[in-house]
Amino acid sequence: MEREKRAENLLLTAWAAALIATLGSLYFSEVLGYIPCDLCWFQRIFMYPQVIILGMAVARKDAAAARYSFALSLIGGLISLYHYGLQKIPLFQKYAISCGRIPCTGQYINWLGFITIPFLALTAFMIIILLSWAVMRQQRKGSER
Repeated sequence: MEREKRAENLLLTAWAAALIATLGSLYFSEVLGYIPCDLCWFQRIFMYPQVIILGMAVARKDAAAARYSFALSLIGGLISLYHYGLQKIPLFQKYAISCGRIPCTGQYINWLGFITIPFLALTAFMIIILLSWAVMRQQRKGSER
């Protein structure tokens, strides 16, 4: 019983992270008018569905959904890491591929000298990865008993 409640809380927290990331990206593009580059769109593709997947998992108390959020976040996180590298590593910037009409090396925000939009996305993906991993680990422990 306690294990299931903990899994529910972890899924709820992962859902909240996905929701905040989704609303944040929509705020940047729809309110502030920042046009997303191609890599930003790919990150959105891997984040937005998680609001629905994790929301349904919380509502149905379905801890098995953690596998899907883990996989989506792992891929989205790798894209975010690459995108962040394009923005912050000069060697990557020099050889960056064309990224549509909006350059992927551009930085709409640069808070504290290192927090950019891909960094925020990477942070959200990492939170979801860790929470999903914790849920999967709990499921494994529960099935061993």
